[in-house]
Amino acid sequence: MSWRRGVEMIPWAIIVIAVVADLATPTDVSTAPLLAAAPVTAAPLSRTRTIVGVGLAAMVVHVFLAGVDHTFGWRLGIANQLTLAAVTVLAVGLHRMLRRREEGARRAERVAEVAQKAVLPTPPARIGALEIAASYIAAEDEALIGGDFYAVRETARGTRAILGDVRGKGMAAVQAASVMVGAFHSYADYAEDVTELAGWLDRHLEREGERRAGLEQSEGFTTALLVEFDPVTHTVALLNRGHPAPLLLDRTGRVRSLDPSQEAPPLGMTVLGVVPAPIDRFAFPPGSTLLCITDGVTEARDPLGRFYQPEQRLSLLARRPSGPAELLRLLAEDVERHSHGRPKDDQGILAITHGAPPPAP
Repeated sequence: MSWRRGVEMIPWAIIVIAVVADLATPTDVSTAPLLAAAPVTAAPLSRTRTIVGVGLAAMVVHVFLAGVDHTFGWRLGIANQLTLAAVTVLAVGLHRMLRRREEGARRAERVAEVAQKAVLPTPPARIGALEIAASYIAAEDEALIGGDFYAVRETARGTRAILGDVRGKGMAAVQAASVMVGAFHSYADYAEDVTELAGWLDRHLEREGERRAGLEQSEGFTTALLVEFDPVTHTVALLNRGHPAPLLLDRTGRVRSLDPSQEAPPLGMTVLGVVPAPIDRFAFPPGSTLLCITDGVTEARDPLGRFYQPEQRLSLLARRPSGPAELLRLLAEDVERHSHGRPKDDQGILAITHGAPPPAP
């Protein structure tokens, strides 16, 4: 908190500077305007009583300086005192207005956090031998969620997960993401495999498009990656519907992109006909981590327009031994450094590590 105390000293520093400047200049020069800046500066930095104290101190200092210069009169004395008093009152009013806005912003943030948990629930930290972590960074200022979504669910056929990206921005994309998360949790328990699950999600999106009509009916789509873990064979099944390929990080730190054997269109594009999407299976031994990302990560650019290369960067980040949550933190910080600021698109990341099974109760 030393920086906080340093910031609160700024108004007092202004008063000191005003004293030094007044004593170093001719007697007909008044530093009253500089003294008036002190309570105004204190308005966003200090409490009400501190602002009043700064204002009173500025008035006392002004009387002292005017007395030293023998210039205290109606123009350089009484008028300046009234000005300093008025500025102090205005600073107190500004302070209270700023505090009300801050309280309103905090309330809105708490409401947004509740909405985020309702629309995009946090996945369980562990399911069997799988350690799970998720990260979401919205591109819009003051937003917590957007069009990217993820969900993980334990089913009778294994643990299933989805990571997707809804076309579009704003509240329409948030609503569509909420619909997809709800549909996944509804159908994941009953689908025989991820191909059938994708079919259910396709039909659900089609019904939603018919219900809402308009642009969503003709152009709405969602890229998605469907994942299913088999705890017996230690394999992972992937069904990629137009989504960036996930990355597999083994225990040695080697990174491999799990590209689909055949390209498939995104979900919600049944108007183009039914295009078969194969299920690709990969070994997922203990110690491996599956990193699923959205295009907000792969399309992050630096000031020169160069895209972020997650496969190359992950091999460097993975040199530090860490769990999935720490890996996500390192990746998010690395993407932010690469793009020099807030992302231009939402960034959804889901990391699942095959660790040791929990001890039996």
